[in-house]
Amino acid sequence: MKLSLPHKAFALFAIALPLVSLVGCRTTDSRIVALARDVPAHAATPAPQQAGPPIFVDVAESAGLHYRWQIAGKRPLNILQSIGNGCAFLDYDNDGFLDILLVGPKLALYKGDGKGHFTDVTAAVGLEKFSGHFLGCAVGDYDNDGYDDVYISGYRTGLLLHNEGGRRFRDATTEAGLKPQPWGSSASFADLDGDGRLDLYVCNYARFGPDTKPQLCDNHGIPSACGPRSYRPEYGVLYHNEGRGRFRDVTRAWHADKVSGYALGAAVADYDHSGQQSLAIANDQAPGDLLHRQGAALANVGQASGMAYSASGSVYGGMGIDWGDYDNDGKLDLVIATYQDQAKCVFHSEGRTFTEQSARLGLAPAIPYVTFGAKWLDFDNDGWLDLMLANGHVQDNVAEVNALWGGLKTGSYREPTQLFHNLKGARFDDVSARLGGNASRPIVGRGLALGDFDNDGRVDALVADSEGAPLLLHNVSAPVGHWLLFKLIGTGSNRDGIGALLTVEAAGRTLLRRCATDGSYLSASDKRVHVGLGRATRATVRVRWPDGKTQVYANIAADRIVTLREGD
Repeated sequence: MKLSLPHKAFALFAIALPLVSLVGCRTTDSRIVALARDVPAHAATPAPQQAGPPIFVDVAESAGLHYRWQIAGKRPLNILQSIGNGCAFLDYDNDGFLDILLVGPKLALYKGDGKGHFTDVTAAVGLEKFSGHFLGCAVGDYDNDGYDDVYISGYRTGLLLHNEGGRRFRDATTEAGLKPQPWGSSASFADLDGDGRLDLYVCNYARFGPDTKPQLCDNHGIPSACGPRSYRPEYGVLYHNEGRGRFRDVTRAWHADKVSGYALGAAVADYDHSGQQSLAIANDQAPGDLLHRQGAALANVGQASGMAYSASGSVYGGMGIDWGDYDNDGKLDLVIATYQDQAKCVFHSEGRTFTEQSARLGLAPAIPYVTFGAKWLDFDNDGWLDLMLANGHVQDNVAEVNALWGGLKTGSYREPTQLFHNLKGARFDDVSARLGGNASRPIVGRGLALGDFDNDGRVDALVADSEGAPLLLHNVSAPVGHWLLFKLIGTGSNRDGIGALLTVEAAGRTLLRRCATDGSYLSASDKRVHVGLGRATRATVRVRWPDGKTQVYANIAADRIVTLREGD
């Protein structure tokens, strides 16, 4: 029987409750009512976009990235199978050119030559011997020897890889005091107590195993992956860097256990200019957490700050996360990627509190998608942070599930990567149609990392496809503004200046940028700080180092990579 529109709406409500357990950032019972307030009626499908010259093109194959992710096991996929994988840009040998790490059951490291070509050096650096249910990664120089170390997260595993002078990687997990995690997802290296050494936070997701019931949920006869609320939460762990290559679990001692659980994303920043680093955590269908240092411990100010819930006051399905000052008001804002039919939360900083602004900013075209990776970037160097999103559904049989909604619900397993151009902090314009060639192909998008791999001053991107090859998105946008790329060297602070805030004054404008490798989803980005300058050809930079010292570097000429050493 063909349903009229009112009857379709009634049918939609009638089947909503059995569907609330769907995988990823799934809709909960309370979310059914809130959905109407969070999602505009016209946002069911993205508006057609006008094409123009390409901004990014996929060069993965020609660059030499011969790697594919595959999901093993039975279909339909369960919640563990669909979690995805991450990737990273890093400079493991300090030659000034970015390298690429791809995380899967087997790790892969590709050495970059700075000209757009990458060579597989996995075996040469000793990574071929590692295997496991690896998911994500974090990059940071935890012993301040000047070389990027790597933490690999995963299901019932966890690996700390010490960089031996850019020649090879050594398993330092046991000697460092780190333990396997039940379900490690995203991780972050950051100095949370200002002692000059990078600590490590590892998110954990849900309690799930081969004997856990249910493995799949029944949606009117169609089995598909269950949502996180079908399982008990796991909780993140915080390791304090004790020096000399050792870490100590301070999760309880620092009150970092006072969190919601179901964590998928983490990013650290001094968001309120207090001189203290704060840890923001994106949780899947649980209130978001914001751990702010108070005295000798951390206090969870997520709910008090306004970032714990969506604009309607409901929980959201938090996955990828990133800090950035999108409106150039001198305060760091927060973006959190969410599930299908949920607003991609942009929490605007009011100082110590946040207001969710995604609807006003024009991000409705992202609502239909399941978004994992999320990063702020200035792709055209105009001085305004744009936004890139990596999308991909968690149900490989989503087409069958959607049929239950009588055509009122859309979505596909493979989804396109999205790019939004910042219109001077007032709105974002969907320019996803300008992802050229393979860059626009629908993928099962998960991890997303940023870095300028050819050092041309334009930020490039790397995206993980859970059921395919990576996207290596080369930035070919034109015209672009002037730029600066800063490499920080801490002396009193941690070696790479992770956590530093850079205030850049150029042509009458003031821009705030942070130094970090964390954020997004299961991934790590270039530690160098990219700043687009627009028409300005010179800039003055004020660096507030993580140890609290402030230095001013005046009259720096644009269009170059500049090394700033603390104390110089």
